[in-house]
Amino acid sequence: MFEKVSFEGWPNCIRLYNKNIELIMTTDVGPRIIRFGHVKGQNLLYVSANDAGKSGGNDWRIYGGHRLWHAPEVSPRSYCPDNQKVHQTWKGSTLVLTQDIEATTGIVKEIEITLDPHHNRATVLHRLTNKGPWDIELAPWAITAMAPGGKAILPQEPYIDPADNLLPARPVVLWYYAQMSDPRFVWGNRYIQVKHDAARISEQKIGILNKQGWAAYMLNSELFVKKFSYDPNARYTDYGCNNEVYVNGGFLEVESLGPLSKIAPQGSAEHTEIWVLSAVEASVADDDDSLTWKISRI
Repeated sequence: MFEKVSFEGWPNCIRLYNKNIELIMTTDVGPRIIRFGHVKGQNLLYVSANDAGKSGGNDWRIYGGHRLWHAPEVSPRSYCPDNQKVHQTWKGSTLVLTQDIEATTGIVKEIEITLDPHHNRATVLHRLTNKGPWDIELAPWAITAMAPGGKAILPQEPYIDPADNLLPARPVVLWYYAQMSDPRFVWGNRYIQVKHDAARISEQKIGILNKQGWAAYMLNSELFVKKFSYDPNARYTDYGCNNEVYVNGGFLEVESLGPLSKIAPQGSAEHTEIWVLSAVEASVADDDDSLTWKISRI
């Protein structure tokens, strides 16, 4: 179902909901998904207290929630402000939010949200359209800022005996400021976990080539799963990453990326995530494969 609501100081938000879950999108800024969770439950997404309700101006603001960027990251191109109103189109089951052309890049960002009417599932399609006069090369980059206090979970590749396969399988990419000894990282056999800790304000970021097609965030016995595709024939940015996690003292971001592609004028690149919200009974240990089993069935 669809309705207009006020949320966190933005008066013109749109709420999509079924009997179990809801999403709230801003239209005064964005496109942004600013809330995702159970109806009357916790918001799994981070909202910046300093930026809530603001709009306009020329400075980029974190705002929070879920946003669409283009990779690879570079300043100032990646930090084009999304402070203006977005156009909305309701197609009966799908909400389309479209940004005006970015003056500095010639790119139009668009997010389409389709909520399953019966299940705890939403499809979030991201589209970058080249409105400039020449070809550009980039990748759609879906970034979700998560509410503090939880942990991201990235799947490792299944173990294979070296007698059966001698080739590498799971690249891990580290940013210049990443410190592998940081206690927020848990380097498990089945999962890499990144914990959010408000007391640790330093920035950390890692990336992986994720062939398993999912990443998750666990907060207060709820599991937010993002599913996305992997193309073995594609080329990915950031030394081949299609899944990244950034964390600081305020929030944690779970990010997925589509392939790098050359986009002709008026052409587009798309990247889709499937969002699923589920309950979990216990913490995930680094040797526990029950989470993989659970996710394979949702």
